[in-house]
Amino acid sequence: MKEASTISAAPRAKIKAPLVSNLIVTYNSADEIRACLDSIRAQSADFEMETILVDNASRDGTVDIVRAEYPEVKFIDSGYNAGFAAANNLAFQQAGGRFMLLINPDSVMRPEAIAASINYMASHPRCGIVGGLLVDGEGHSHPSARKFPTALTKLITLSGLAERFSSSRFFGAGDFRWFDHKSPLAVDWVPGAFTCVRRSMIEEIGFFDERFFLYYEETDLCLRAKRHGWGTFFIPDSVIEHEGGASSKKIEGQTFDPAGSQVRRFRMMAECLYHRKNFGLASLLANVGVEILWHQLRRLVNLRPGELAKNKRRYSAEIVKGLQKAMLDTAYGRTSPATPW
Repeated sequence: MKEASTISAAPRAKIKAPLVSNLIVTYNSADEIRACLDSIRAQSADFEMETILVDNASRDGTVDIVRAEYPEVKFIDSGYNAGFAAANNLAFQQAGGRFMLLINPDSVMRPEAIAASINYMASHPRCGIVGGLLVDGEGHSHPSARKFPTALTKLITLSGLAERFSSSRFFGAGDFRWFDHKSPLAVDWVPGAFTCVRRSMIEEIGFFDERFFLYYEETDLCLRAKRHGWGTFFIPDSVIEHEGGASSKKIEGQTFDPAGSQVRRFRMMAECLYHRKNFGLASLLANVGVEILWHQLRRLVNLRPGELAKNKRRYSAEIVKGLQKAMLDTAYGRTSPATPW
């Protein structure tokens, strides 16, 4: 049986109604959490805000660092690895802000990032979700806005056409590669590394669906927001340095997608759940089927002799097997496996 959550907070100035609640979920985040919390502290004078951190059973000293060095942070011990969605829901239960900032522990906010998000939402009443510009430590931008996933966009990505013709509004549509990211833009969904969410919207549509242990929970939230008439926007003035996958990379015994930031098995199961929930069995079969068909073709193309071709065949076979297992493990998207995945 899962242990009950415990909440502790060091003495701090009482704020009856903070404007901003920063929600952070950690899992073995000792290497990253100081930089994240320091960037929040640097902007804490701009607004009345609180920071709520949920730890998913870290074993690397994350808890000791937070309790000893950041007494202003309200700490919640989930008692087990609850995943991203359920842990954020725990934090939301304790949050009092009109706006919630979902911040990954490997995210570092540059100056004015919080102010830019709050000010944009304050001036756009039907804006329910805002995402900022994600950059690496050298300032190179990462995909910061997305279209809802479809079988077509997956095929374009798998084929390499999205990368080759990134300036095309058609081929680069999946993650807005054609867009210069220098002005606000209405988008379908934004990554959860740094996301500003309006409380009144959450009270209307609900927060994260806990069937998603990891991945696709923010896509699902943005889709529900859109269906209820709320907008999701990318804004360039909130700049966040983000490593990507810092916590998931510490999950032992897992295989990662080529980019190295997503646990392959988790991604596949979450994808099945998302498509079945929101668009039905046909959507699940189309999206998973495109990937299976692509890799079956790749296996045929690489039947030639040689070690390189052999490795490519092996990789494609692993993908096909993984997708088939994900469909079975989720009963073709109808049920979520027991937590933690």
